[in-house]
Amino acid sequence: MLSLILGGSGSGKSERAEQMAADSGLPVSYIATMASQALNDTEMRERIRQHRERRPSHWRTIEDRMDLETVFHEASGRCVLVDCLTLWLSYYFTIGWGEEAILSRLHRILEAAKGRTSPLLIVSNEIGMGIVPDNSEARSFRDLTGRANQLVARHVGHVEFMVAGLGLCLKGGSSS
Repeated sequence: MLSLILGGSGSGKSERAEQMAADSGLPVSYIATMASQALNDTEMRERIRQHRERRPSHWRTIEDRMDLETVFHEASGRCVLVDCLTLWLSYYFTIGWGEEAILSRLHRILEAAKGRTSPLLIVSNEIGMGIVPDNSEARSFRDLTGRANQLVARHVGHVEFMVAGLGLCLKGGSSS
C-alpha cells in the first residue's frame, strides 16, 4: 500500500506515519530527506535530534540521500517511510531545479513505486492553508508543494490529513 500523510507543522503527521510503519510488522527503512550534512541551523538540528530519538533503534535510517528511486529499490520487502516530501522538494528547489523538472522526477519515482509489495508511507506538509507569502520565491515553493501533494495523492491508495494529532481519511480507508 502506498500512503500519503499530510498535515501542518506539529499536526502529528510524522508520529502517525511512524505508528503505521511500526504496525506494518515489517522491517522499516526511514528516509530522512533533510540535507543535514552542511546544516548550520541550530533549531533544525534540534528537530532532527528529536526525530532520531523517537525512532526505534532497529529501524534502518537513511539520511542525506535524495535518490528515492534507488533507495526504494534497496529497501525491497521493507516498509519505507519518507519524512518528508516537503524537504525533498526544498532540496531540489534550492539547488535551482524548476517546477517541471522536480514534478517530472517525482512522477518517475511514484511510477517506480507502484510495483512495491510492501508499504510506502510519504509524509508531506500542507503549506497552502496559511497566508499568501510576500515574495515570489516563497509563493513558487508553496505552489510546487501543493502540486506535488496532488501528484502523490493521485498515485497512492491511502491519504490522511492530520490535525491536532487526529487523522482524517481523505482516500482509501480509515484513519487514526
